Amino acid sequence: MFRKVILALGLAAFSLSVAACNTVKGAGQDIESVGEAADKEI
Repeated sequence: MFRKVILALGLAAFSLSVAACNTVKGAGQDIESVGEAADKEI
């Protein structure tokens, strides 16, 4: 029983970390595109 709880918590933590990485990656791409647009305007 205890092992199943630990496994479930580990999977939940892994899922959240993967989701956070995708979110940070997407935010980085958005910031990069804004920077490129500003360079074109200047």
